[in-house]
This record gives sequence, structure tokens and C-alpha cells, in this order.
Amino acid sequence: MANVFLMALGYGALVEIHGTTILAVRKGGVTALAGDGQVTLGQTVLKRAAVKVRRLEVGEGVLVGFAGGVADALALLERFEEKLKEAKGNLLKGAVETAKLWRTDRVLRHLEAMIVAADRENMVLLSGSGEVIAPEEPLLAVGSGGPYALAAAKALFRHSALSAKEIAEEALKIAAEVDLYTSGQVTVLTLGEA
Repeated sequence: MANVFLMALGYGALVEIHGTTILAVRKGGVTALAGDGQVTLGQTVLKRAAVKVRRLEVGEGVLVGFAGGVADALALLERFEEKLKEAKGNLLKGAVETAKLWRTDRVLRHLEAMIVAADRENMVLLSGSGEVIAPEEPLLAVGSGGPYALAAAKALFRHSALSAKEIAEEALKIAAEVDLYTSGQVTVLTLGEA
């Protein structure tokens, strides 16, 4: 779902738009959300540093990152922020209500994106098929380089003294060495204090 297809002039066929690796890490009382923001059309890099992580000023603060179609993701983020406000900043309740709306609304259910949301205590993945997934470990990744970033983050989380922010940044840099759709230009947002 994180990849979108597009009929592009000059290509004469459907080409896959890849982009963005998003990683959430919580360690030592700090939640970090990192995104690389690369957008690729076919074999061409269109943009290396699109910012696809945001800070929502709801409750004590929520970090969100998205992969997939930008317009779709922004439309979903608006709904998510509304549901978060209705839930008085309760991340899990806001996520479940957003997923229900996303799945049942005739227009929204066709949107192609995935959202990672995290606060000081929880992190979840929201998908268009109605899932709200909370990870077993405080690590969550989506997007083109998501599996690589998650593997690197797991190793760094378990076997280093790095902070949440440092793990997120290093894991995305490692993913960029493996996944050609992940750039090494990382944006990291944090919540909490060590």
C-alpha cells in the first residue's frame, strides 16, 4: 500500500512511485519519529528530502509520519487529527476511530497511504484495510525501506546504548545503504525527555 502507481507521460505504461521510509522508536522516555522523504518515479529520484513527519499539538503531543500518496495521506491526517481532538488526545482511541472511518467511508477507503502515529506511551500503524497495529517492541516502520530500517533499529535498540533519536537516525541511514528508494537525508522529531 505504500507504493502508488501512475501513468506518466513519456513512460507509456504504469510506473511505480516509491518513496519514504518512516521509523518510530521509543526508548528511555523519549519517542522519536524519523522519515527520509525520498520520492522516486520509476528509476528517477524526483525529490530527496520531502518532509513526511509532523508534530500534532493534540493532548501532550503526537508525532505522525506517512508513506504512500501524499494527497491521500494528508487527507487522512486531517481526519486523524479531528478524531484525536474528539478523543481528547487519546492516541489509541483516535487511531481506532480513524481506521473505522477510513474503512467504511466510500471515498476514504480508496486512499493509498499508511500512517505511523506515536505519543509518549504508544505507537500505532494505521492502514486502509482497517488495521490499527501496535508493535510488541517500541519500534515501528513503514515505507519502501521499512523492513531494513526496522531490522537495523531492532539491532541498535537491543545491543547499544544509543538514544531513541540516535537509533532512528542511524537505522534510516543503514536502510539507505540497502534500499535504493530510501535517501540518507533524515528528519527526526522527538517527544519526551531522557
